[in-house]
Amino acid sequence: MEAVRLIAASRRALAESGETPEKMAEAWQAHSLAQAVGSRLAVSGPPELRGEALGLTELAGRGCGILGDHALEVGALRAARLTELGDAREALLCLGGLLAEVGIALVGIACAADDEGTYWQCMEAIDAADESRDRVLEMLRRLAVRDEKRVAERDPAAG
Repeated sequence: MEAVRLIAASRRALAESGETPEKMAEAWQAHSLAQAVGSRLAVSGPPELRGEALGLTELAGRGCGILGDHALEVGALRAARLTELGDAREALLCLGGLLAEVGIALVGIACAADDEGTYWQCMEAIDAADESRDRVLEMLRRLAVRDEKRVAERDPAAG
């Protein structure tokens, strides 16, 4: 399945999730999907993005590790259904939105947490989501710079 469709499914699932365990599982799914998108970009994405994509893969993996083991069947793991990236810019824009929503959901959980362990787990996962989103924004910036250079090369009067 294409990245944008999977990201949209994750956004819906996060929005529809109810109790804390379900929201945390969806946050884990989102980090896992970000890791898969980063990995795909690092291997076959535009060369300008490969370093940042590797960083995204590592940061999103950290988010998964922080949120713990959510023993999902392979069919339930959205990231496992990623078959194509599609348009890198569109995928990154959607992924950035998902990561922002994950951060907001985790803030809500942290604020309502009854125990310190859950609170700190959420805070660390929020940090991982924010850092992952920063990588996504940097990749979008690099794509914009690349596109500006291409326009300037084609039409020197435009640059």
